[in-house]
Amino acid sequence: MKIMNVKIDRLISLATLGTSLIAIVLVMKKPAPVSQPLQPAVAAASAQSFQQKIDQLETPKQEGQAPAEVHLTSDEVSAAIAQAAGAIPAATGASAAPINLSSPDAAIGSGQPEVKDYQVNFDGDVARGQFVTEIGGKTVYVTLAGHLGSKDGYATFDPTEFKVGDLSIPVSLVNDQLQKKLGEQRDRLKLPNGVGDMKVENGELVMTQK
Repeated sequence: MKIMNVKIDRLISLATLGTSLIAIVLVMKKPAPVSQPLQPAVAAASAQSFQQKIDQLETPKQEGQAPAEVHLTSDEVSAAIAQAAGAIPAATGASAAPINLSSPDAAIGSGQPEVKDYQVNFDGDVARGQFVTEIGGKTVYVTLAGHLGSKDGYATFDPTEFKVGDLSIPVSLVNDQLQKKLGEQRDRLKLPNGVGDMKVENGELVMTQK
């Protein structure tokens, strides 16, 4: 019996080691991209289209006129993020985007991992984003999905999926910390003055004028 217990303990130890190695491999593995890279000309056009649609929400509506509603594709949002980060030159004569899409690094405090290479995709009513960071000198991909919304003039995010590399992590384990971080960066979540509501619907980001 003692010998059997030793064998069982050893098997458990080996299984634990194997599970840990699998987890490490999955964490470091590059996952499938949530969207395909945009060609420069397409990205520039998408960024310009994004700005034109946002400008519609900033235009005061006439008395009795229904609030304007714009539909943004994931390509337009991805291009706007890339342009705000300096990856795409701003169109000549274009006004500055009213949405706070400053460089992703601006939100990272001293000693925090650098975040880069954002990708965005909308599927049904779910927004899915993916970015690259470095942990311990290793490149790691983080994928986050959930429902976008708005409350009291600020964007909200209710996560439904969280992955590091190819390893899925239960949302319940990260949601409290995520909401805390979002609260700390509340100013970056403030919607433009002309936007009254925001949601993802039918694979598009829908914004409604106040």
